[in-house]
Amino acid sequence: MENSEAPSIALDTVGCKLNQAESQLFARQFAERGYRLVPSDNGADVYVLNTCTVTHVADGKCRHLLNQARRRNPDALVVAIGCYVERARQDLAQLDSVDLVLDNSQKVDLVSRLEQSGYLSPPSAAGSASADSRTRAFVKVQDGCNNFCSYCIVPLVRGRERSLPADGVISEIKQRVADGDKEVVLTGTEIGAYNHQGFGLVGLLKRILAETEIARLRLSSLQPPEITSGLLGLWPDGRLCRHFHLSLQSGSDAVLKRMGRRYSAADYRRAVELIREAVPGAAITTDIIVGFPGESEAEFEDSHDFAKKMRFARIHVFPYSPRPGTKAAAMPEHVDDKTKRERSRKMLALGRASVHNFRKKFFGQTVMVLWEKESCGVWSGLTDNYIRVFTKSDKDLTNQLLPVKLV
Repeated sequence: MENSEAPSIALDTVGCKLNQAESQLFARQFAERGYRLVPSDNGADVYVLNTCTVTHVADGKCRHLLNQARRRNPDALVVAIGCYVERARQDLAQLDSVDLVLDNSQKVDLVSRLEQSGYLSPPSAAGSASADSRTRAFVKVQDGCNNFCSYCIVPLVRGRERSLPADGVISEIKQRVADGDKEVVLTGTEIGAYNHQGFGLVGLLKRILAETEIARLRLSSLQPPEITSGLLGLWPDGRLCRHFHLSLQSGSDAVLKRMGRRYSAADYRRAVELIREAVPGAAITTDIIVGFPGESEAEFEDSHDFAKKMRFARIHVFPYSPRPGTKAAAMPEHVDDKTKRERSRKMLALGRASVHNFRKKFFGQTVMVLWEKESCGVWSGLTDNYIRVFTKSDKDLTNQLLPVKLV
């Protein structure tokens, strides 16, 4: 059988960069076995959705994508995998649009499981290991979380913290470099908690920088207590991206306490100050939840004012979404939907202003941009400090890391 006749596979991902890292790995595994990878709107023979359940909005998006896949190809094998399955397996299994559900433990050997169960027949010809047109590779280094914040379902669906061996991470990055990737994003549920045989995140980063030729290395997300002088002391190596995603969730100490977060607003401020002192020009992005149970108007204003003072490069705003089984879901004094919408709009407006104010500081500067994709003659790419840049060009800029003057 020629590779062009092999079953076609479409992979979709909802949620975090950890999910994206897993989906990239599945894509390479399918391609190496000889299957054809196609866009999700192609009506593929097999559609796999790596799901997220961190909010009710994520749940709804997953259901929509699964139903959409069934409409595109009524004869397709539609597979739901991941966190939503882990939380509500029966709910997804009962959907008419879904043929198979695999939880987080079962999805690890996704390709082999589909073949051994008879859902797929392996093509006779092996394919290419290059399966993804992305210019950034997401590499999983850690999974699970021990924090059990009161609102968060992640520890319930991802389990306790566990880290991948450093040798395996190094090998994965070397392979991504060999495949032509210019940037690697280290991902995990809690990458700051990386610890394998006494080897922490700082030690892992040192090994990556010393043993691989990756042009850019980006961290997905950190917590304020994980910002240390030892960590920041690595940033003189220009391959480390000047981008820190530092979860805030609320600028109100009272709300942070109810959330079960392990820092205060003052702790967060000190972490930001350390970053800006050690890494000039760094982008600090964050997540903020509005409408957490019991959040008063004064507590919301505290959070809004704190976020304004932090001068973030980007703010991801999430209206609080109760998750079954979490402590917060049982808390009294839930904020009504209208108030959550109003607070979301106000925080989003601050986020837009923050993006503009951060970007304009770099007007006139020449920085390196990794160009990613083209649409209607306009190319887009990212600076190391997470500024999205656009240009018109007739040349193929895909995956090129080039100096660009920002105007």
